[in-house]
Amino acid sequence: MKLDTNAHSVFMLWYHLILVTKYRRKVFTDEISNRAKAIFESIAMNYHITLIEWNHDSDHIHIVFRAHPKTELSKFINAYKSAS
Repeated sequence: MKLDTNAHSVFMLWYHLILVTKYRRKVFTDEISNRAKAIFESIAMNYHITLIEWNHDSDHIHIVFRAHPKTELSKFINAYKSAS
């Protein structure tokens, strides 16, 4: 397991994000999931976030990613939700 480093710290921050559709409607297909993943990856570069795992079901998406301590997760999530 590789640890991330800054100038004065060593860290490993992993997050598990679950995005659910309103009223748990079954709208996620492979095509929609792949497009949402591409948007996530393009925005993640700006926030120093690394995608580890991406899975979907018909009504939700599971995302596992790594981030730096300085990453503002709320701004990243808002940017991702706005773009997708």
